[in-house]
Amino acid sequence: MSIYDKGEPWAVEVKAGDTLWVCGCGHTKNPPMCDGSHKDHPGTGPYEIKAEKDDTLWLCGCGKSGNLPYCDGSHNR
Repeated sequence: MSIYDKGEPWAVEVKAGDTLWVCGCGHTKNPPMCDGSHKDHPGTGPYEIKAEKDDTLWLCGCGKSGNLPYCDGSHNR
């Protein structure tokens, strides 16, 4: 499954100080996190997210967001 095949957002729990690498190429085998697949698929590398507080992040699962890697509700349109 590609990170964008889900068609709805990924909910990811983070703690303050966490650093996440979110897939940007769409080929990860561990969605929505980067697994290094971009090395075999040149183009977009991962998105780095540094959590400033404990939170739930809503990450794009459809590929249509205008604010990647975050969900902006585009999957509903």
